[in-house]
Amino acid sequence: MHGRGAAFLASAARPEQFPCTPWPEIAFAGRSNVGKSSVINRLLCRQDLARVSSTPGRTRTINFYQVSEGRVFVDLPGYGYAKVSRSLKEAWWSLVETYLTQRTQLRGVIHILDARHPPTPQDRQLQSFLNAIGVPAQLVLTKSDGVPRGRRAAVRKIVAESLALPSPEAPSFFSAETGEGVPELWRAIEAYLRAPAGGAGKEQAMQKRQHPDSR
Repeated sequence: MHGRGAAFLASAARPEQFPCTPWPEIAFAGRSNVGKSSVINRLLCRQDLARVSSTPGRTRTINFYQVSEGRVFVDLPGYGYAKVSRSLKEAWWSLVETYLTQRTQLRGVIHILDARHPPTPQDRQLQSFLNAIGVPAQLVLTKSDGVPRGRRAAVRKIVAESLALPSPEAPSFFSAETGEGVPELWRAIEAYLRAPAGGAGKEQAMQKRQHPDSR
């Protein structure tokens, strides 16, 4: 797969604005300014399909991009930006929670962390939430070009232990600058897209839970 034919599909600030399509979706989640848009653009061999904001916390909508062959990438708004008000954080989580728990087209989440920094409490909370609702997630450590090869095993171990991942090999490295990790991430995405629609256990997540921007 590649970016030929990929196009912006919709931007949603409310659940009723989610596009009515039958196509399977892969969502990209992570902290503000972690590089989600850059990951999407690199995967699709595009420079500016997904908008890269210079102001962390600015994006408060869910953006949908149609990928070739009737597949959709979904860029979730970033979390964890301290200068955003509590009310905006609550609105962000309400929108994202609704998407993650009710969107039947969702096949998997690419959970993106900055390889140069340890996971934050918000990263742990999101990973725990995804586990609880039964949504499969691939942990991607982006900006890997900033991590020396000799430190990578230790970085993987820290992330795996912090997020209670099944193996130190579970996180994958990725660099939008060099293209490292692109084939590996595409294989994970293709596996998710081939999987049948899930949703088991999602209804339970509508109960009150601590979300990634809780203090």
